[in-house]
Amino acid sequence: MAEKLKIISLGGLNEIGKNLTVYEYGNDIIVVDCGMGFPDDDMYGIDVVIPDVSYLIKNQSKIRGIFITHGHEDHIGALPYVLRSVNAPIYATRMSAGLIKLKLEEHRLLSKTKLITCEAGNVIQAGKFSVEFIHVNHSIADAVAFAIRCPLGVCVHTGDFKIDATPIQGGMIDLARLGQLGNEGVLALLADSTNVERPGFTRTERSVGASFDALFRGCEERIIVTTFASNVDRIQQIIDVASRYGRKVAVTGRSMENIMKVSTELGYMNIPDGVLMDLNHIKSLPKNKVCIITTGSQGETMSALSRMAFSTHRQVDIQPGDRIIISASAIPGNENSIGNVINELYRKGAEVLNERERALHVSGHACQEELKIIHALVKPKYFIPVHGEQRMLQIHAKLACEVGMDPRNVIISDIGRVIEFTAKGCKLAGTVTAGKVFVDGSGVGDVGSVVLRDRRHLAEDGMVVVVAAMSGEDGALVSGPDIITRGFVYVKESEGLMEELRQVALDSILSVDIRYATDWSAIKQTIKSDLSNYLYKKTKRSPMILPVIMEV
Repeated sequence: MAEKLKIISLGGLNEIGKNLTVYEYGNDIIVVDCGMGFPDDDMYGIDVVIPDVSYLIKNQSKIRGIFITHGHEDHIGALPYVLRSVNAPIYATRMSAGLIKLKLEEHRLLSKTKLITCEAGNVIQAGKFSVEFIHVNHSIADAVAFAIRCPLGVCVHTGDFKIDATPIQGGMIDLARLGQLGNEGVLALLADSTNVERPGFTRTERSVGASFDALFRGCEERIIVTTFASNVDRIQQIIDVASRYGRKVAVTGRSMENIMKVSTELGYMNIPDGVLMDLNHIKSLPKNKVCIITTGSQGETMSALSRMAFSTHRQVDIQPGDRIIISASAIPGNENSIGNVINELYRKGAEVLNERERALHVSGHACQEELKIIHALVKPKYFIPVHGEQRMLQIHAKLACEVGMDPRNVIISDIGRVIEFTAKGCKLAGTVTAGKVFVDGSGVGDVGSVVLRDRRHLAEDGMVVVVAAMSGEDGALVSGPDIITRGFVYVKESEGLMEELRQVALDSILSVDIRYATDWSAIKQTIKSDLSNYLYKKTKRSPMILPVIMEV
């Protein structure tokens, strides 16, 4: 029986985030990345969304390792949840391993997990697979691509990347190695599609440094900068510029403090002596000697910048004249929350600068010309676009054909679809269980689509509870029915409607056939449908109706 290579994405296709790709050959499985996604606006109460890993749980004995391309949440965020049911060694570079360690400590999983630190150039043997780490540029230090070898050939999995010829640290992406692999022959390329809609090249990280310099030079006010906590190079540039203009730097926000701790311990950040100061002490300095770096570039309600804007931050109050620099772009879906924070900052008299006015942010993802370079170097036989919504995957597929790929060898897959390679060729071969698992508080997966549907229903229409006490012997009404509503109408102003509802419920109870007088579920059903019809006719609303019958 000829062996097959299967590639299955359990996340990261037709969505942004929760990246997780499974490579399976014979009795061996390796997993690339294990990320989480953020909930949509209508996922009430959900904290994070993680991939459904039923397939991995079922094939637990075959898993040889989880390989991490870099330390962003959409690539490592699901690890603590997945590791509860799938135990496998994790291979990651130093920065990624440092961030994973923090996560596992928080979830008390560190002692049970084997975390192996690798670096670019290392090759790890994992069953029939060998995985080579290849240095790439991204908006977090220590990002890598993988060359994944098995007896059928080599797959190049880029992870998130861009081509930066003048990075702040770590050197340029290893194009030479990718070209070498291309010359030796690559079976399939799986490449990042996040920025495929943008023509040209992504600007270098250094270009942001020049903008910071211009904004710090000659500024007499206090400066507050917000950026993605994981962008160590960006934070380094802010610290360098602050130090150049004689400002002390304080940091606020839990994720920012964590990243600073990990990156300074590992030597990815170099802080000049005496520049860093405690937030409580920095207040005593004159305004033109202060720089605060904070989280909250996405307008998250509990983030430090948001708390400053709405005056709930314990240590920092926004003052008129403060210069606030937002060094990040809005993740799709966050525009409203960012807008709310910016409006509040303006209301307090602050000056807010973001990427619309000047080059305060550059992306960590490759634009069209960089993607073409990768395609030209790797020269894959097959191409599978990953990390992106449907339009991005389609545009990336078209771009691959423009640089000479045979359209028949470009595969746009979906979550849970199995792509199967054999010596003869490649085809889509069925599906495996895949989808979204919701994390709410400490519960993983206990909120499913039914519960979400109820939450949506409650949020949109409210609820009406009908309470009646009935005799267990003959079904006679002892007291009630009473009507209680939540989120439906303001009761004090709707007493007439409440009385009508009570009457409808009473008629419902009395209309039940004497033979079913103690069949509580039949009575509840009758109350529910009568009230529902009446309310829709009267108010054009459909609240959730909960009849409660107490047997006495």
